[in-house]
Amino acid sequence: MQTAVSPGEFRRYAAPGVLGMIGISCYILADTFFVAKGTGSLGLAALNIAIPAYNLMNGLGLMVGVGGATHYSLCRAQGDAAEADRTFTHTLLLGLCIALVFVLTGTFGVVPLSRLLGANAETLDMTAVYLRLLLCFAPFFVTNNIMIAFVRNDGEPGRAMAGMIAGSLFNIVFDWVFIFPCGLGMFGAALATGASPLVSLLVLSGHLRRPSRGFHLRRERLRPRLLPRICAPGLSSLVSELASGITLLLINLVLLRIAGNTAVAAYGVIANLALVESAIFTGLSTGVQPLISRSAEADRRRLLRWTVTTALVISALMYVLVFVFASPITAVFNSEHDPALAACAVPGLRIYFAGFLAACINIIAAAYFSAAGQAARGFIISLVRSIIAIPPVLFALSALLGVTGVWLTFPAVETLACVLSLLFILRSPK
Repeated sequence: MQTAVSPGEFRRYAAPGVLGMIGISCYILADTFFVAKGTGSLGLAALNIAIPAYNLMNGLGLMVGVGGATHYSLCRAQGDAAEADRTFTHTLLLGLCIALVFVLTGTFGVVPLSRLLGANAETLDMTAVYLRLLLCFAPFFVTNNIMIAFVRNDGEPGRAMAGMIAGSLFNIVFDWVFIFPCGLGMFGAALATGASPLVSLLVLSGHLRRPSRGFHLRRERLRPRLLPRICAPGLSSLVSELASGITLLLINLVLLRIAGNTAVAAYGVIANLALVESAIFTGLSTGVQPLISRSAEADRRRLLRWTVTTALVISALMYVLVFVFASPITAVFNSEHDPALAACAVPGLRIYFAGFLAACINIIAAAYFSAAGQAARGFIISLVRSIIAIPPVLFALSALLGVTGVWLTFPAVETLACVLSLLFILRSPK
């Protein structure tokens, strides 16, 4: 018989999820800070151009990790230990196959990829250096995402959080070491970021020594029928990351056309801070995913209410902080004290971050439906807020309002998607 989920249990899963994802998001935020200090606005622009590739890599890692761990939880709840082990084995194999594609791209195709992402003559070399090293570390990024999800779903959310935070702290310290004392510039930033998942995996490996752990590697032939079951629950996580990546890519290209590299550097400040806030809501939703997957419908509705309420409170507080402190926040990343960058970034922060009042609901709703066995609804929400709505809204608003229209794109798209999320929530089974 299932027992009702208590507020204490909700906090035990939600808090580590949030703190852990903040840790992961700080990989790129630390790079942003130290790259801005070490290489100036051009380095900041190059980093911002490279981030969509990281979004895709991280999104695919989350898809197989969250999806596989969700299916694993269902197998364990049904008492099918063999299928649970089979799910873990196939998830790991699928993740390594995906990582191999990124390694090959980083080895042989990084310059065309950099140009595709928007690098021009001024930023191409720095973008390519960063991407080449980052993509070659893809096996560690993807494996880390898988292990975090399985360890969390196997009853150790605290260890999952500890792994993510340990990796982030390593990245912050060695970003400084490699960029300044060692003088490695963009290469040093990428090296610190790429090595960080190794530290996280060392922490997570402690779970493998527990006799009570629920997942094990099995030697068996590949079963293609398992792959859709593994991927489907994680599709909304993938599309959420793609939303960030596509938004970054398109906005970078539009800003380059209408305002140049300085505007892209300003967007680098906005986008990387936005990455942290997105990570908070992603961490909140993935943190409570094990509870949603194994709960009865009444408990699922209660968990949804608690999660959305928590997200709205966090979003409102974050917006007040960003609105009040937009100027000093920009100054932290504006090492050259460029007045043009400040004039672009400060109003951009205040407009862009208003979108999180709706985005937090969209992120929570997409993850909730995926965890509750309604993956199609979660996928549709994520699809609307990324691939479907962004291009027409961005091109229309930028044509009408210039750079201000670019900053308004994110709030406008998230508001449209929020209407759909609320309709799905109201019409979901009671």
